[in-house]
Amino acid sequence: MDATLQYIPIMIVGFAVSLGFTPVSRQIAMRLGVVDKPNEARKTHKDHKPMMGGLAILVALTLSVLLFSPPQHIRELVAIISGAGILALVGLIDDRYQLSWRVRFGVQFLAAAILIFFGIQIRLFGIPLIDIPITLIWVVALTNATNFLDNMDGLTAGLSAIGAGWFLLIAITQGQILVSMLAAAILGSAVGFLAYNFAPSSTFMGDMGALPLGFLLATLAIKLNFGSQPLNVTWMIPPLVIALPIFDINLVVWTRLREGRSPTEGGRDHTSHRLQAIGFNARQTLFILYGMCLLFGGVGFLVSIVPSIYGFAIGAFSLTVLVLLWLGMWWIRAKYQKPTAIGT
Repeated sequence: MDATLQYIPIMIVGFAVSLGFTPVSRQIAMRLGVVDKPNEARKTHKDHKPMMGGLAILVALTLSVLLFSPPQHIRELVAIISGAGILALVGLIDDRYQLSWRVRFGVQFLAAAILIFFGIQIRLFGIPLIDIPITLIWVVALTNATNFLDNMDGLTAGLSAIGAGWFLLIAITQGQILVSMLAAAILGSAVGFLAYNFAPSSTFMGDMGALPLGFLLATLAIKLNFGSQPLNVTWMIPPLVIALPIFDINLVVWTRLREGRSPTEGGRDHTSHRLQAIGFNARQTLFILYGMCLLFGGVGFLVSIVPSIYGFAIGAFSLTVLVLLWLGMWWIRAKYQKPTAIGT
């Protein structure tokens, strides 16, 4: 079977289960009171929105992966799904009862530690005392980055689907079965949920969905392997594929620190809010951000297949563009968003 076609059943099962189970998760959320309440300062919706879409996503991707997984990958997949499941559980509790950031971070580090225990970690320097802390920071940062971006209809589900799609293509070209399977499952499951989450949405994924998706994207980035290709090129590929969540969390954290606020404090200071501040409506903003994900993910794919000398030049130019976009977002903040006028 063609290398690409063999992952289509995984995507189909993930899509179908997510599409079919999301209405069920919506009803469960309403019964349990796991809803997002209107908040004029930070939210755009006017009614209570159920927040357990993450349950449908996690069930869908778990079934789709385990149904088609070769035996040699079961051990790692169980570790990955276990970490995602723990994050989904703490996300559900946080959606309902508002946990402290210390508890959330503690569980995120635990999920990252599970990956390391099963041998899934960054091996950048070949020195455990350096590589293990880098792995912990990477996983926790990406887990939160995707959660940070869950601030408008369709954004986190869409960016997760796009990022997973590019990871799938890259993994197929590198012959990596586990990464391809997991990416296909995320792609199908996220798109199935997106049918209900695209503006105007009828349900949210909540932390129950956003935290596991960030964790899974971080794991895909760790598991990508480029064989003998030079590290000075290949390190750029995962950050390019998931450039938007990395870009946004850095933008937001540095903004809040600069303005004397806690990084865990909410606010209308995300990339999406800044685009809306200069006149784009919600749907236009969403498609601009989708375009950014598609563009930089495509660049990451290109860097992975061209000769290393060209890959380095393309990657370096793209990272320079991201720096310029960063400066543009700071200019928008200063000119169109006065911090004193921003709600928390």
